[in-house]
Parts: sequence; structure tokens; C-alpha cells
Amino acid sequence: MEKYGYLLVHFVEDQAGHAEKVYYSLSVGDDPLRWRRLAGGPVLESTTGTTGIRDPHVVRGPDRFYLVATDLRVWRPEGPDWFAYRHRGSRDILVWESTDLLAWSEPRFLRVAPEGAGMAWAPESIYDPESGDYLVFWSSGLEDDGDPSLGTTGPSRIMVARTRDFVTIGEPQTYLELPVGVIDQTIHVTPTGAHRFAKHDDAAPDSMQVFHQRGSAVLEDDFRTLASRVGQQLADHLEGPLVFKHHHEDRWYLWLDRYAAQPQGYLAFTTTDLDSGTWTHVPELEVPEYTKHGVVVPLRRHEYDAIQERFRS
Repeated sequence: MEKYGYLLVHFVEDQAGHAEKVYYSLSVGDDPLRWRRLAGGPVLESTTGTTGIRDPHVVRGPDRFYLVATDLRVWRPEGPDWFAYRHRGSRDILVWESTDLLAWSEPRFLRVAPEGAGMAWAPESIYDPESGDYLVFWSSGLEDDGDPSLGTTGPSRIMVARTRDFVTIGEPQTYLELPVGVIDQTIHVTPTGAHRFAKHDDAAPDSMQVFHQRGSAVLEDDFRTLASRVGQQLADHLEGPLVFKHHHEDRWYLWLDRYAAQPQGYLAFTTTDLDSGTWTHVPELEVPEYTKHGVVVPLRRHEYDAIQERFRS
């Protein structure tokens, strides 16, 4: 099938309103650097749990798409409470499914974090064609690593578990652990290896900030760091990496969420050698302001056309 166009599934930052919902932005034609937010407002929203959706991620399976997201509403009328979000937050993630990226199921909650965990943030999933199931990754701080006298959980680590249907899930295991904490992992698999990107906590001594590692396979323990502090020459506070490949070139894009500067939004970087760890800033990226932490889904021509037609303004 012809590869054409890209879909950005994301939420919008709005401290005065309620935009912690799922939005679509579509590439302008087949250009991975020019985007427009689709008309009609949010595609999905949550009315239960915390009533917020952050960090949406979409995986393409053999016969359907699954969308997972953080169950978290930060911007509430009474103001944010980061201590509660971090140490008393939801242990569930939100799940939807679709066969065409247009009609989505009703949302359901899937409990992924273990008893006593402080939160389940930034879930992502990848399909494992050998087993026919999915690996789900997310960030949690665990009770056993915390301070009971302060009511805190421990540093955030990346957890992983398997599911076949996003209805039930296996026992969670630690996948990646770093001093002080690590969040926002994304994985990009190629025929020759697995690349993972994540955010090392700002407060960690000699923090790697956003880093890029390569291993022989997703679950192998031979990952080595190819790049660290990616993008720090442009902004001090970056997180939420997303990675995707150009349809027609040996070129990859890494987008980083600039969360501390105003207006918030993405910075883009590119490489033609994923194994090099060398990322070059792409100032030409055009994405609406306050587009936040999401995923780029490479499309096929019929999918692009159907989405464009559905959301034609």
C-alpha cells in the first residue's frame, strides 16, 4: 500500500481551559515538517477517572489500532497538585481501539502499575510479531523505594508488561532504571536493532536529559548510549520524545516537547544515520503552538485521504 502522509495524535496545553484531550494534527500532504490541527476540536475526551488525557500514543496492530494515554488532568479549577499526581496518582491507563483511526471504541481503564505505585505516566506500546502480543511501557514510582514518613513513592522508572488485547495485562517488570528517575520512554525498532529515547530527571547529577540508546533487541540488556542531552543547546527543559521515519528517505525525525518555555511546543531534529546518535536541529518544523506530547503515525494513502475528508473544514 502506498505510504503517504502522517498523523500527529496529541493533547493541547491550556492552563486556563480544559484541553487535556486527544487532538489530531495532519501533515500538509506528504510533508513531515508542515502540520495543521484538524477542525472540530478534540477527537476523544474522558469524563471518568481524572477526566484528563495526556501523552496519547497509538500502535498499529495486525487488524486494529490501540490508543493508550495517561489518566491525568493537571489543569483543574483549583490548580495543579504535583505531589498528589506523582505519589497518589492513577495506576490506570486509558485505552481505546479503532480499525480506521476515525471511529474509536468507548474508553476503558487498564490497571498497569503495581499496588502502591504513585502513578502510571506516558504509556506507549509496541507490537511483537513473534509472540502476537504487545509490550506496554510506562513510568511509575514504587512504594518500596519511597519514604513512608513523607508519603512518597520512589524515583520514576520505566515499567513493562505484556498484553494481547489491552483488557488484561501481565505482571509488570522494571525495564529501565536510572538515578533520581527516568520518564517518557519511546522505542523505535528497525530491522537491525532497537532504539530507545527517554528523559533522565533534571535533578540527577550529570543528568543525561533526553538521551538515545541502541540495543540489539527491545528486551536485550546490551543497550548503549549514543547521545545524551539532545537539544540542550536550544532549550533547558525538554521531554516527551517521539521518533518516526520519513516515508521515502533513510531519514528519521526526533521531536522533543519544550515544556518550560512559552509558547510551548515541539522542537524537531533529524538524522540520516540512526546508529550515529547525531541529531541536527530542523528549524523548518511548522506545528501549531501548544501541541503537546503525542505520537506521529505514518499513514497509507487511503488513511490520509479518509482522515482529511472526515475533518475537512
